[in-house]
Amino acid sequence: MIRWLSRWREAREAHLLRRHEIPAGLWHRVLDAYPFLARRSAEDLAELRRLATLFLRRKEFTGAGGFQITDEVAVAIAAQACLPVLRLGLHLYDGFVGIVVHGDQVVARRTVVDETGVVHEYDEVLAGEAMEGGPVTLSWQDVQEAGQSAELGYNVVIHEFIHKIDMLDGEPDGVPPLPDRARREAWIAQIDDEYERFCDEVDAGVETFLDPYGAESVDEFFAVAAEAFFVAPGSFRAAHPRLHELFRDYFRQDPPA
Repeated sequence: MIRWLSRWREAREAHLLRRHEIPAGLWHRVLDAYPFLARRSAEDLAELRRLATLFLRRKEFTGAGGFQITDEVAVAIAAQACLPVLRLGLHLYDGFVGIVVHGDQVVARRTVVDETGVVHEYDEVLAGEAMEGGPVTLSWQDVQEAGQSAELGYNVVIHEFIHKIDMLDGEPDGVPPLPDRARREAWIAQIDDEYERFCDEVDAGVETFLDPYGAESVDEFFAVAAEAFFVAPGSFRAAHPRLHELFRDYFRQDPPA
């Protein structure tokens, strides 16, 4: 029964790829816009195109505030979203369907209750947001500029999709799903050590390669570090060699500098 189900899934996937594969012209335009993708090997790019094609069939894109979702918008987001799961598989994104794209920055309404019980409401301007159990929200302006901002280690799509991976085993805590307790404890020990060192540098006013926003919490540090790992691997490896090894082993890839 299991083998039959596996064969059925493989046949269904092959059918989808034959009918809906991302057209070559569109794919190459996206690669031209995002050099950190184009640097990948031919084997990586073939797998990335396959995953991005399947991703587009599984997710629902919505434009907010009148923003139009074109094929180029959808493929650009899909290609970047699939980079972290290139060797892990799309099943890590099975827990949600929606991707909401704003033309400009995202304004999120926040409600906070202070220590005295008073409720405060305010608007927070974001480049993106990953909702636990809900959609991923992105600013197209930031997505579109990801090719230029890569050298700074910045990528909003990868950042938010790393949060989605982080959330798979509960509340975001900077720890992705790991196969056993020993691996989890080793991960926590290493990322906590790197996070504390990073926070000390930020507090001391040291100019860090990673965005100081990563000092907000260990889950934000994980997302900030992971986006840099994929889009600016040379600079990231120089700044955080031990973390680079940790990510290389987990994601099963070593992005080319």
